[in-house]
Amino acid sequence: MTVQRLHPTSRFCEVAISGNLVHLAGQLADDTTQDIRSQTQQTLANIDRFLADAGTNKSHILSVIIFLKDINQDYAAMNEIWDAWIDPQNPPARTCVEAKLYAPEVLVEMTVTAVRP
Repeated sequence: MTVQRLHPTSRFCEVAISGNLVHLAGQLADDTTQDIRSQTQQTLANIDRFLADAGTNKSHILSVIIFLKDINQDYAAMNEIWDAWIDPQNPPARTCVEAKLYAPEVLVEMTVTAVRP
């Protein structure tokens, strides 16, 4: 089976597709100077964009792994944005953990696996 890679760089691609399975690289906000709500909104907008590029959408997400810089401080605010965004008829499997992210200003990163209909 072939693998299609979208938005490749020398280090990684943003989207890898094999058959109907779609994997997104870890997504984060474009402007990491913002608070957790804004970073979460931007992250989810990037997820929407890359899923559309792959021919799918959030209703077809299988699983999401969410990494938070400070789960005690940011979990509730991130969930407010998440709950308003997610398709309530098709919620994905989800894991949310606290993690040391690659830069101190990054508050949230999400990795997504979805299918193409």
